[in-house]
Amino acid sequence: MFTNTNRFNPDVFISIIIIGFVILFDFIFFNPFVIIGAGQRGVIMTWGSVGDKVFEEGIHFRIPIAQKIVKIEVRTVKHEVDTAAYSKDLQTVDAKIALNYHINPEKANRLFQEIGKDYEIRIIDPAINESVKATTAKFTAQELIEKREIVKDEIKTQLKIRLLERNIIVDELSIVNFDFSAEYEKAIEAKQVSQQQALKAENDLKRIKVEAEQRVAQAKAEAEAIRAQSDAANNEKYVSLKALEVQLEAIKKWNGVLPTTFVPNSTLPFINLNK
Repeated sequence: MFTNTNRFNPDVFISIIIIGFVILFDFIFFNPFVIIGAGQRGVIMTWGSVGDKVFEEGIHFRIPIAQKIVKIEVRTVKHEVDTAAYSKDLQTVDAKIALNYHINPEKANRLFQEIGKDYEIRIIDPAINESVKATTAKFTAQELIEKREIVKDEIKTQLKIRLLERNIIVDELSIVNFDFSAEYEKAIEAKQVSQQQALKAENDLKRIKVEAEQRVAQAKAEAEAIRAQSDAANNEKYVSLKALEVQLEAIKKWNGVLPTTFVPNSTLPFINLNK
């Protein structure tokens, strides 16, 4: 008597299906694998305790239930903050600061352990406010406008020191805007108008001075020309008088006798006395 061992057993098939569903459910529910995306780091928490190791980009295995992975962004992020401060001359200053920063990838676990994921509110914003206040207090309101680049570098230096202690690295900082009180802005506008008027008056004075110097130079030139003409006329009169004196002396010495011989083409003596 023979037994058919290849006979389909529905109980076994159902058991296989149930086991498969259980494995699939466990895989989906417990998810032993985690993917860390580009520009991220994975902070490993084992039973709620932050570990020393940090997952880099890629796929990683974790212990289901026991381990949880927190993803932290480590790419450069832009963050803007509005802050209020006072200048050295006690003028109110409202500033908008734009900060580019990133988390130290190797210390992402320490940042999460000490601060959490709301580090912008808890660390970055207060650090910006304190750095701006400490810096603007060193400059007058006018200097904050005229030395904006120096002020920016001072704020950036202070902020770097404050945030580096928290494993946050400053990439760049810029002052988007400086605003002062309405009264001060009116005073600045009035001062600029006054300076422009003073500059115009100074330029007008210089122009008048130059024109006066030109007129003096022209008058001197005309006087020299008149003097030269007068000297020339006096010299001509002097030469004519001398010529008359010479002829007069000759007449006085003449004995009244005309010469008997003449040089060809010559004239008689004293023929031009009436000229």
